[in-house]
Amino acid sequence: MFLPLTKQELRERGWDRPDFICVTGDAYVDHPSFGIAIVSRLLESLGYRVAMIAQPVSDADYLRFGAPKYGWWVTGGNIDSMVAHYTAAKRKRSDDAYTPGGKAGRRPDRATTVYCNRIRALFPDAQIVIGGLEASMRRFAHYDYWADTVMPSILVDSRADLLIFGMGEKQTEHIARELEKGVPAQEIRCKGVCYLTNQPGLPADAVSVASYAKVKENKLSYAKATRTEIEEQDAVRGRKIIQKQGDDCFLVQTEPMPPLTTEELDAVFALPFERMYHPSYEAQGGVDAIKEVEFSIMHNRGCFGNCNFCSIAFHQGRAVTCRSEESVVAEAEGFLKNPRFKGIISDVGGPSANFRRPSCKKQLSKGLCAGRKCLAPTPCPALEVDHSEYLHLLRRLRGLPGVKRVFVRSGLRYDYMMLEQDDRFMRELLQYHVSGQLKVAPEHSSAHVLDCMGKPHIEVYEKFAERFYRLTKQVGKEQYLVPYLISSHPGSTLKDAVNLAVFLKKHRIRPEQVQDFYPTPGSVSTCMFYTGLDPYTLKEVFVPRSQEDKWLQRSLLQYYKPENRRAVRTALQRTGRMDLVGNGPNCLIPPDRRAPDPAAEKPAGRQAPGRAKGRGERRGAPSPRGKRPARPAGGRGPG
Repeated sequence: MFLPLTKQELRERGWDRPDFICVTGDAYVDHPSFGIAIVSRLLESLGYRVAMIAQPVSDADYLRFGAPKYGWWVTGGNIDSMVAHYTAAKRKRSDDAYTPGGKAGRRPDRATTVYCNRIRALFPDAQIVIGGLEASMRRFAHYDYWADTVMPSILVDSRADLLIFGMGEKQTEHIARELEKGVPAQEIRCKGVCYLTNQPGLPADAVSVASYAKVKENKLSYAKATRTEIEEQDAVRGRKIIQKQGDDCFLVQTEPMPPLTTEELDAVFALPFERMYHPSYEAQGGVDAIKEVEFSIMHNRGCFGNCNFCSIAFHQGRAVTCRSEESVVAEAEGFLKNPRFKGIISDVGGPSANFRRPSCKKQLSKGLCAGRKCLAPTPCPALEVDHSEYLHLLRRLRGLPGVKRVFVRSGLRYDYMMLEQDDRFMRELLQYHVSGQLKVAPEHSSAHVLDCMGKPHIEVYEKFAERFYRLTKQVGKEQYLVPYLISSHPGSTLKDAVNLAVFLKKHRIRPEQVQDFYPTPGSVSTCMFYTGLDPYTLKEVFVPRSQEDKWLQRSLLQYYKPENRRAVRTALQRTGRMDLVGNGPNCLIPPDRRAPDPAAEKPAGRQAPGRAKGRGERRGAPSPRGKRPARPAGGRGPG
């Protein structure tokens, strides 16, 4: 049974008012991939009466249930509301997968802040707790790409009482019990929360970072603060952090909450989720976001891959925890009772699908290393690589009666796979768990750009691609790699983008979608974008800022499209690479028909093998060595 979304549903349960009201910027989808669904079901499991308000617009929406007995839980939704509304080019999106019927505009910009301020106006004494990705990533003073300025902690603008950062199950239980006892939310203290206080209320055992005013006026201070904020997020060694927000107003972040144990994570996924959107949305066309997750399984949390542009490490943490095999199998068996299930488990993954163990034994007692990554630019010697448990899990799932196929569609760390001493895992992955295309994320080809991204160098991807196609052939499949790529990331010059285009041409990769770097709050890469500094080295980083520069870099990644030829030619002229204009096999674009081709590498009338004269590279054309067809178009999806 869904939690009450209307006053009528509340009455049908025999309730006069709820204990807690959960407010979300998404439609109400009762599925464990939605954070507010977990929070609401957890509160319910603790014995509380919980009601839902999804995408409120009018005062009547907030007043629907009256004042809750204990408090409000507020989130902007599964993603930052500004990302939900705007593209990387700051253009308004035309749809929203988290809204009924896919309609854009149903949530306000900076939804968490808007919701909290409206609740405060209507219920002045409300106890307001905020959480979710939007709140978590904006907990400190942060650069806001859309306003092009540094903003204070979201606690200041939202006027909420308490902020939960990270995965908040343990915090939720503690806070709910304290609110029930009558403790004001602003006075509740536990790990994994942020609160505002004055000078006398500051803890003694904390590290300070530069104030909001300082990081707004000084980019070096911003970069230094970012590094401290990132490095103190380890649940073993992380300390409290203080940041002044205004006159006698200080933000305090407590130590990070330890991640859930396997048993605790199993209990969360055993909560009685409906695994579907509220039935009232059916007449509006449903909620598209359910399509990718309804019959997918999350088996882990956290990611020690820790890419600089990703929010996972700052939100979920670097420490990997996982569910038991029994929990995952029980979830899959539950699919078999669902009339909508057609026998296909669409994904068995998580932040990084093939992580199920700690990165090394030391992290359990000492935490993950500060100032370094487990996998990039080269793997740590202490890294333990083992796919046996994940492989056993996949075997159990595909052996279930009624399950036809089990796919792993995303989140695979190919660099981690390459550290295996044999091909056992990868061979079975390709034989049973790939649906024709495997998405992996090399992101770029230039070493210094990949260093800015926190990714391994491109040689690792090249070795992986060779291994992928060799094993694909051995298992008798025709399957392809779909590489995710980011254009205009900090560090990427126009020359780097040209080199990436040459790499794509060499490897016959034609991405149909390219993701421009998106400076979302809280990430290391966003710090580089705003400050022009690497927060770890404090060295200057080139940042492509102008729309023209971004247009040229993005066009180079899709050099093969006729509509991009003007941009590609401009980029090649500016970088002195007109040798890449012509009909030769290594050229990116054909010559201008109005002028002779000075870069032609072959006499007139000759044709490169496997290519149509004058038409350049064709999708599906044989490779120069005749080993396999060209890889199909692909690239980064909407996320």
